[in-house]
Amino acid sequence: MSKSPTSRRPSTPQAALEALLAEPAGDPIRRALWLDGLDRQLRPLLPPTLAPHARLANFERGRLVFVVDAPVWRAKLRLAAPELLDAARSLGLEATELVVKTTLSPSAGAVPPPLASAKTRPMSKTAHDALQAALASLQQPDPSGSDDAD
Repeated sequence: MSKSPTSRRPSTPQAALEALLAEPAGDPIRRALWLDGLDRQLRPLLPPTLAPHARLANFERGRLVFVVDAPVWRAKLRLAAPELLDAARSLGLEATELVVKTTLSPSAGAVPPPLASAKTRPMSKTAHDALQAALASLQQPDPSGSDDAD
């Protein structure tokens, strides 16, 4: 018996990462992995208070683009720009400019949200009493009787 020309032997499955990195579809993934590795090299060079609030977002045409979670960190990162650019050059990048952007809604695993480390303050007695009064008013029946069925 001969095999028909349309029947094929099943191909061996590729590992998931190899399939993702296959040309040309793997280019964005390779770039993301490269940027993540570069971020891991540059972020430890930032001041310890700043590092958890900043993440490398891109490197293109000599520009290092970082994202921070609040304007105060933007200002602090801009102050660290000369050292950061020197460090990038020492890694072989032709870094000439640092761009810092502020985000209000960081993606998962990127920059921590601005309020993640903030301590919550207890509610004042006046605010607590006002909240309780508002809740109590919502639980009282409507005095006009419009809720009654006819």
